[in-house]
Amino acid sequence: MRILISGICGFVGSTVARGLLAAGHQVAGFDSYIRPGSETNREPLERLGARVITADLRFAAQMDALPAADFVIDAAANPSVLAGVDGKTSSRELVDHNLTGTVNLLEYCKAHKAGFILLSTSRVYSIAPLAALPVEAVNGAFRLTPHASPLTSGVSPAGLDEAFATTAPISLYGATKLASEALALEYGETFGFPVFINRCGVLAGAGQFGRADQGIFTYWINAWRRKRPLKYLGFGGHGHQVRDCLHPRDLEPVLKEQLAAPKIAAADRVVNFSGGAASAMSLKQLSDWCARRFGPHPVVPDGTPRPFDIPWIVLDSAKATRVWGWRPATPTAAVLEEIAVHADAHPGWLELSNPS
Repeated sequence: MRILISGICGFVGSTVARGLLAAGHQVAGFDSYIRPGSETNREPLERLGARVITADLRFAAQMDALPAADFVIDAAANPSVLAGVDGKTSSRELVDHNLTGTVNLLEYCKAHKAGFILLSTSRVYSIAPLAALPVEAVNGAFRLTPHASPLTSGVSPAGLDEAFATTAPISLYGATKLASEALALEYGETFGFPVFINRCGVLAGAGQFGRADQGIFTYWINAWRRKRPLKYLGFGGHGHQVRDCLHPRDLEPVLKEQLAAPKIAAADRVVNFSGGAASAMSLKQLSDWCARRFGPHPVVPDGTPRPFDIPWIVLDSAKATRVWGWRPATPTAAVLEEIAVHADAHPGWLELSNPS
């Protein structure tokens, strides 16, 4: 099968590309190399047989010139929840990249009758009800308070399911991804091509570009290894905020199933994929892991809140198991150790991916 991957030289795009090439698919992809470090993935992918094209998904003419494919996997995005408000990226740039770019890819799919898989995010879920969840700190991490008065719909100790609210506010970043989801589903229904929306938890692994706002597990481990300054921001400065963890190679089995374009119900086309509660950890727990692996390093408590911060986000992937028979395969400890080994071997990784 001919597969086109947007953002093929990013961490997720390159990981997915390698898996699909190994499975015998014909893989092409494009990248604009906006993300520092992404250019380092080009030559290794080409050696494996991928066709890598320089193109920017914001420009329709460049998308129209891409080779025909049977399926598009959209792994390109500005993935920072602070994008558009942090002074580094304008709100217009964010919308152009994450939403206008999706429209251009959907027009490509319309022209070629290609299927479309959108790698979306947990940040499409509503901030207000997330921030209001009853949590308590136990063993250095927030957890849902047991036996609290009825939880809001779509949440349990297993995490947020697909029924959890997606109403605003969800951040500008989250809004671009949620709008992309809606447009993708409408294009698929209107023009007759398959669409799948994969809402992912925090993706992490060796080779991820280390920025605090885009890959916290990778950034924290690399910064700890290099004795860089680190802070616990918000929530009293204790580092109790919790996220789940998923290696993108664990998506490969379900992507291969989706590429077969089975006839599934429309309600089953939007699915969470996450390491789930078993993978979840706080920054404090991540620091404890780093201290065991690399030795002690101080972390400064700073209770200053940041926009869109949430104490606890864990996705429930029960629907992925029901619909696709999918479960995460890589435990968090293995993901962290993989990142640590890479950090040992690449002392300049933070400078490569975050030059300043």
